[in-house]
Amino acid sequence: MSVFLTGFPGFLGSALVERLLDRTETVHCLVQPKYRGAAEERARSLAGDDWRNRIVLHDGDITDPDLGLGDEYGALQREVTEAFHLAAVYDLAVDRAVGDAVNVDGTGHVLDFAEGCALRRFHYVSTCYVSGRHDGVFGPDDLDVGQSFNNHYEATKFEAEVDVQERMGEELPTTIYRPAIAVGDSETGETQKYDGPYFVLRWLQRCPGIAPLPAFPGMAATELNVVPRNYVVDAIDRLSERESDDACAVYQLCDPNPPTIPELTRLFAEATDTRVLPVPTTRALAKRVLGTGLGRRVAGIPPETLDYFTHPTRYVAPNATRALAGTGVSCPPFESYVDALVAYARDHPGVGDAAMT
Repeated sequence: MSVFLTGFPGFLGSALVERLLDRTETVHCLVQPKYRGAAEERARSLAGDDWRNRIVLHDGDITDPDLGLGDEYGALQREVTEAFHLAAVYDLAVDRAVGDAVNVDGTGHVLDFAEGCALRRFHYVSTCYVSGRHDGVFGPDDLDVGQSFNNHYEATKFEAEVDVQERMGEELPTTIYRPAIAVGDSETGETQKYDGPYFVLRWLQRCPGIAPLPAFPGMAATELNVVPRNYVVDAIDRLSERESDDACAVYQLCDPNPPTIPELTRLFAEATDTRVLPVPTTRALAKRVLGTGLGRRVAGIPPETLDYFTHPTRYVAPNATRALAGTGVSCPPFESYVDALVAYARDHPGVGDAAMT
């Protein structure tokens, strides 16, 4: 069996390659040339000095119709029997044109490649936030529910998944994984970038003893569904091994009991020995303030983050829970690993928040 994977050497893609090496001889990774050095270093750390025989790096780009593979395109299609598509722009502030090129067109190009292979299965990593601002419960059987979107990231990931679902079936057996907001490893806290809830955490770490935070109507009941990245990798690893009759499925990888915004900020505050000072305001006003040059420099909280302080959607994962029962893989409660996240962020201040593009 030969595997093709996009999204290497990203944090999630790298961790997944490490698991795939246990069950396949060769993993072919599509790598943007600008990340070639990082990819070689990561491949060596995963497979040792013999890494070139286990992890084959192909310079390319999913925004190109032929993935930038040129003459390698057809040869790879004849060899690959399983494909994992993880590459995307994970950035709430992504420009629409960039989101379309990478998330929408890029996914289409990978699907075209996959349709020319004799695949056991095509694996696609989407996001729970294809839900947009759906007001209510959003499950694995939901997709187009007439939702609006917080940003271009959500909208382009939704459009990409629509394309995947339209093509999935007997000719292209496909499994879709929708992680919630992924943070660092639940044991070590390790992560590749500080985004999402980390913007709040980093603000609390910079404040000496007391940290003002905007407080909006409706925040008290708003859930922030956060999952550690090792749970996401464990779940994809297990679910991707299931028999082919389970291939065409959508699995949401989310916390069944997520913290509310006040609970999450309280846990962060306790772990950083900081007290939160709620500042009553509106979401629109707070976004304007944080969007100024001064607001960005002082708080470092992107305005786009505030939309999730009043996010109206709840996520459920009934089929993922059933499929993972008895495997030992389950999402740990946020309070059980918040200290690991905080300690890693404290000890590794140089990690940035930039997305791989």
